[in-house]
Amino acid sequence: MKECVVIPVYNSPYIKEVVQSVLDLGYYVIVVDDGSNSKVNLDNAEVIRHKINMGKGEAILSGAKRAKELGFKSFVTMDSDKQHIASEIKKLTDAYEDNTIVVGCRNFEHENVPKSSKFGRSFSNFWVNLETFKKFKDTQSGFRVYPVNILELDIKYKRFDFEIEVLVLHVYSGGRVKDVDVECYYPPTDERGIGILPEQDILYFMSWKC
Repeated sequence: MKECVVIPVYNSPYIKEVVQSVLDLGYYVIVVDDGSNSKVNLDNAEVIRHKINMGKGEAILSGAKRAKELGFKSFVTMDSDKQHIASEIKKLTDAYEDNTIVVGCRNFEHENVPKSSKFGRSFSNFWVNLETFKKFKDTQSGFRVYPVNILELDIKYKRFDFEIEVLVLHVYSGGRVKDVDVECYYPPTDERGIGILPEQDILYFMSWKC
């Protein structure tokens, strides 16, 4: 069996397409339906359901617990909005080593990448680099490989701020973080679904630092 891929989802119209692109490459897929308005039903992937929306971080942790139960030592996370490209997973897994978080650093040199995303990444990188004395290139990327031992971290923030806090706590605990350059897909504005605004992560950092 190849690596495990955890896909948190909340009301994404693209989930079946995203899951199929991963299944086609032979990965084991765990979808965590985080309280979507319509239940996610998939034939070839395992689905965990939260009765209510609990946040992306909580969904990732639910996937991590299941991956650990199945005997996986690590797992990949990718978003359900088609931004992350399944064929790029191998770049992340090839770079993985024990007790390492591998972060897919997205190529933002595309015309459809929102300016707010570029600013949010730069702002987030600045604070995480300052806090950890490390230099990360894409602290907001959800395209990652995690060791299942992140379940041992004292993570307090369970929504989109999870992806920033887990990096900091992992480094504090002696873990390593690697950046790997990956391609990504940003659709034109009129095709883009509703998503999280980078400013929400920024507000989290401002409150955390104060």
